[in-house]
Amino acid sequence: MIHSRVHVSHLREHLGRTVTICGWVNTLRLQRKMQFAIVRDSTGMVQVTHKRDDGPLEAQLETLTSESAVRITGRVVDAAQVKLGGLEIVPEAVEVLNPAATPLPIDEHTGLEQRMDWRFLDARRRPATQLMFAVQTTLEQGMREYAYAQGATEMHTPKLMGTASESGAEVFKLGYFGRSAYLAQSPQFFKQMAIAAGVDKVFEIGPVFRAEPSFTSRHATEFTGVDVELAWIDGVEDVMTFEEQMLAHAIAKVADAHGEAIAEHFGVEVTVPTTPFPRITMADAQEILRKGGWDPAGVKEDLDPEGERSISAHIKEATGHEFVFITHYPVGIRPFYHMRSADDPSVTLSFDLLWKGLEVTTGAQREHRYDVLLKQAAEKGMSTEPMQDYLNAFRYGCPPHGGLGMGLGRVLMVMLGLDSIREATFLFRGPNRLTP
Repeated sequence: MIHSRVHVSHLREHLGRTVTICGWVNTLRLQRKMQFAIVRDSTGMVQVTHKRDDGPLEAQLETLTSESAVRITGRVVDAAQVKLGGLEIVPEAVEVLNPAATPLPIDEHTGLEQRMDWRFLDARRRPATQLMFAVQTTLEQGMREYAYAQGATEMHTPKLMGTASESGAEVFKLGYFGRSAYLAQSPQFFKQMAIAAGVDKVFEIGPVFRAEPSFTSRHATEFTGVDVELAWIDGVEDVMTFEEQMLAHAIAKVADAHGEAIAEHFGVEVTVPTTPFPRITMADAQEILRKGGWDPAGVKEDLDPEGERSISAHIKEATGHEFVFITHYPVGIRPFYHMRSADDPSVTLSFDLLWKGLEVTTGAQREHRYDVLLKQAAEKGMSTEPMQDYLNAFRYGCPPHGGLGMGLGRVLMVMLGLDSIREATFLFRGPNRLTP
């Protein structure tokens, strides 16, 4: 008789009945009189208990190895003494679907880099990593829900470009039918073209490539970006409002679905932020930091990571808020397409969003006037010829617009209190890592 598969988390509903479970052997205890196997599936773990009887089941259980994929049919019985859910399975049939080689290449003491070499095995053995994937799914779902509710259109922009976007630096170059192509370091130009194409609100969740030789805990050479662009805005404030509402909605969804599990596995509480988020200009932020003794080496216009952490701590103390928008970045450290302030042309109508001291978003109102764009590109010493397709979008009635780019991995990293973005990604890509 074939029994349909039951997940471990549902076994309590099948007490006294014969069921089939599928999963991996987590641990084995083969004693003189008893054989115990802890079997794990994506929902939890259960103990399989067999009394030695010199029969075929005993022989099969004896051949099991840790992480072998198995299908076990047996009776679910109450066992108050068993720590795992207070029940166990008394097996009637054991099928090894795929035996695991031994010894395993990693264990619980293996360092992060080696664990990354065996990411499939590491992720499978860690309930916290499985939870991280679930949290990412819910977070994206919440962001999409909010964007859809606002009437946004989800777009898929090219990742291959004929010219290096934005600055020309930090792009990956590849051969393309006898000429050069580049991997997109942002969907920026394309989402602005979508605005010019008459799409009022655009968003995309997709891959972003950055050829930065950065070895920090927060950089990756390929990551998932959440990009938004909004037309007919009155100012950059409209963009910040959209983002804080979208994040509040998505974080509430995560807290609701996974809050308890996150507290258990990561030891952090997911706090749903109130809106609006605090806002502070770059000039004011620097003034506050300098009073506190901040004196960065070489950084005059921007905030270094220490400055970002310090200003976040200051805002948290003053307002109780984990988020802060830093606004009005100087022209010198922003791209040519950021709109400048009419009141003070030395600053841009732009922002970064910090969450617990880590920058998770950059956004701005864009310059939509063709002649001003040409002037600002020239000021930055940029040749406009390679960007003509992009610039053409502003010659025929492009509306005022603005948008943002958010790093999904960084949001997960802060939300779950992870030490490195390597753990907030399924398969990490960095300067030293192209495998697995």
